[in-house]
Amino acid sequence: MAAPARARFVHNRSRRRAADESSDEQQDASSSSSSDDDGGDEEEEEMEVEGSEEEEEEAVADEPAARKSPAAAGRGGRKGPITISLKKVCKVCKKTGHEAGFKGAVYIDCPMKPCFLCKMPGHTTLTCPHRVAMEHGVIPAPRRNTNTSLDYVFQSQVKGKISMVKPRFLVPNQLECDNIKFHQRRVTCLEFHPTKNNVLLSGDKKGLLGIWDYVKLHEKITYDSVHSCILNSMKFDTANDGVLYTASSDGTISSTDLDTGIGSPLLNLNPDGWSGPSTWRMIYGMDLNTEKGLLLVADSFGFLYLLDRRSKERIGQPVLIHKKGSKVTGLHCNPAQPEVLLSSGNDHFARIWDTRKLDPKSALASLAHGRVVNSGYFSPRSGNKIMTTCQDNRIRVWDYIFGNLESPSREIVHSHDFNRHLTPFKAEWDPKDYSETVAVIGRYISENYNGVALHPIDFIDTSTGKLLAEVMDPDITTISPVNKLHPQDDILATGSSRSIFIWKPKNDIDPTEERTSQKVKEYVYGSGSRKKPDGKNDNSSGDDSDGGGGKSKKAKKTRFTHTAKGKGKSKA
Repeated sequence: MAAPARARFVHNRSRRRAADESSDEQQDASSSSSSDDDGGDEEEEEMEVEGSEEEEEEAVADEPAARKSPAAAGRGGRKGPITISLKKVCKVCKKTGHEAGFKGAVYIDCPMKPCFLCKMPGHTTLTCPHRVAMEHGVIPAPRRNTNTSLDYVFQSQVKGKISMVKPRFLVPNQLECDNIKFHQRRVTCLEFHPTKNNVLLSGDKKGLLGIWDYVKLHEKITYDSVHSCILNSMKFDTANDGVLYTASSDGTISSTDLDTGIGSPLLNLNPDGWSGPSTWRMIYGMDLNTEKGLLLVADSFGFLYLLDRRSKERIGQPVLIHKKGSKVTGLHCNPAQPEVLLSSGNDHFARIWDTRKLDPKSALASLAHGRVVNSGYFSPRSGNKIMTTCQDNRIRVWDYIFGNLESPSREIVHSHDFNRHLTPFKAEWDPKDYSETVAVIGRYISENYNGVALHPIDFIDTSTGKLLAEVMDPDITTISPVNKLHPQDDILATGSSRSIFIWKPKNDIDPTEERTSQKVKEYVYGSGSRKKPDGKNDNSSGDDSDGGGGKSKKAKKTRFTHTAKGKGKSKA
């Protein structure tokens, strides 16, 4: 009896093993076919992965019941195939049954949320009236009579600085040249040299400082020893244009000699090194009071520091100017009255201060916003206006700083609410515009231009909310969140991913002549670029994943020229 029993046991065990192998094969075939059916773009795959945990838990919970079910087992004890269906999950509300996000150049809204562009319910981004006409619902502020003594004093001080004749507005809408993959990480800030008109300085997420002469194209230098992480702000020393002040997320302020690249630290908020994110202080906001020789610095905990530019020493104790523990995103001194300071922060406020009597509760005004305030700037000549960029897709303008500041004069709806892996969008004034109405800012939501999804750079009339111009090029499909207008020339510099672009106004020439002799776009490829087998350059828009390993002390001075399709030969 023992031998037959042992034989039956071995026979049953082999049958179970064969059934398990057959079930595994069927399950693999089912999963492979389902993955082939669900194949699509990367966004769909990411949605499936995000929503798969809950579905997998349900499948695991049902698996023991399927094993015990006689119907599933069948007559021969063979288990039925286990199928797992991964439903697509919305990235916004995390629910199944619908999707949200970009499909090419089209943004699909979540039906559970209001319009992504204007944040109002009742319609979608595709049908949003602000997308068709940016000035929809924007009411220009009425003229205001100056009838107080303070108004007369202010006007008498700044009236001589403002021209009564508005110059012709030229839009730099033609791509002149660019530096492809100049940086190893995304560009975070740009600044034109105050005396060398053709020199542009740039900083990136890795802390690298770049200097580029965009007229000579190939003349470029990079310094990677100034900071160890994100370079957030740059200011030139007014007494010596060879010295640059830089602020970084490593918690330091550095005074850098542009000829040698040697930086001397002026302030270090983390002298003991890294001890956790709860104590690590980062510096985002920085500005220079030229009259007093003060360097104003704000950290990620809401505090303001004053530094003497001459003695390079800290003055007094830090002052809490925003909610404790919240990041101060920017600082700007009034150009007409430098002791008046504008700060913006993560606590949903922009505040005006008098630096002569700083106190945590001494703010002259607190301007409330809906979300994080990315930036705040006084108008460049009179300092009479304020413009802020908020993460709620709003550009807010106050026309008179001595008026009622409880509500802005205008709110302009503009697409700049992003998720992550981008430098924050900041609307900046045109320093050459005497009327103090023109601003420039990059756009987040793409538009379909002849079948290509592009992210234009917008020029906006802040007095009416009207879109004056949208600057784009079919070769640039990445987002351009960093934009800087030249203080004297009609030139626009933009930072998109790791590349830098220079724009100039189009020449008014005859169309027939333009077809016969079109200007060639010249591209300079940085040391981080890689040539593909087909001859094209790999200019991916990746952020944290791009960039080569190791630091480069100095970029290779190699010049390449690229002739755009349909254009003539390079003059280089």
